[in-house]
Amino acid sequence: MFVDQVSIFCRAGDGGAGSASFRKESHVPRGGPNGGDGGRGGHIIIEADENVSSLIHLAGVRHWKADPGGAGESSLRSGCNGADVVIHVPTGTILRDSNRGHVLKDMVEHGEQLIVAKGGQGGKGNIRFMSSTNRAPREFGPGEAGEHRDIALELKVIADVGLIGKPNAGKSTLLSRLSRATPEIANYPFTTKYPNLGIVRVGHERQFVMADIPGLIEGAHAGVGLGHEFLRHVERTKVLIHLIEPSPDDQTDPVENYLQIREELRLYDEEIASRPELIVITKCELTDADAAAELLEERIGRPVMKISAISGKGLPQLLQAAVRLLDELDEPQES
Repeated sequence: MFVDQVSIFCRAGDGGAGSASFRKESHVPRGGPNGGDGGRGGHIIIEADENVSSLIHLAGVRHWKADPGGAGESSLRSGCNGADVVIHVPTGTILRDSNRGHVLKDMVEHGEQLIVAKGGQGGKGNIRFMSSTNRAPREFGPGEAGEHRDIALELKVIADVGLIGKPNAGKSTLLSRLSRATPEIANYPFTTKYPNLGIVRVGHERQFVMADIPGLIEGAHAGVGLGHEFLRHVERTKVLIHLIEPSPDDQTDPVENYLQIREELRLYDEEIASRPELIVITKCELTDADAAAELLEERIGRPVMKISAISGKGLPQLLQAAVRLLDELDEPQES
């Protein structure tokens, strides 16, 4: 199961109370205060982890609470700090304050951390209150309360290449052929209900992350179907590979299908629609694949590739074209 949105409540640990103790040792003529400070309460920390692919492990755990700090003790002994709670989330997770709505952090890099709820500071022991006029203070600090906060987490898949297209265009099949990903594949619409990621290797040294974005339909930009659920995962991709089925089972026109998805991208976000795109007719083993490619090229005035995920025809050329686009994007821009 894939979960890409979840809300949690985080409560950091309270600080431990300080101690109000005095030295009571035999043969020590002058005692005095010796109470130690309380320990800090535990933080709630969220950390990005590239080995985590979904927020499903958070879906059933609404409340997260850290340990309180230990109380101070005599002989100037400080209380122990409360243990921090570290919550691991996938890279690409956006953290928002649920009550105020603002973004706390966009967790893009592996290992990035954010303290979303700070533990309370420990209270001061009575030694801290000693002065020239107060030689035997009995005051001590009670320790601060830990912070608490409602956090909304939203995952937007990070991938170098995103596969887009109508349902049943062959996205999952292509991903399974080019990587070790094992998406569900079947001959009916909306087989894929969440993004699948796979690492595609080109040669011995080159590799990139490819994402199979679930099928888009007309009205997706306005939330029709699961439009927004799908489209937000396109936001993180650098290059788009647009797959078009030459003979859709629903008897729709391949050219119109391509134009419809392009319009959905434009209506959702102009910047996404302007990203580098490879246009690909899939299932080129079918008899009408050549005709569909020719019509599409004539209509849009751009080159159209043809592939077969079953036979492997055209896949090496597709990979090389994707690598070239990625390399061009990585080249430093001239000022």
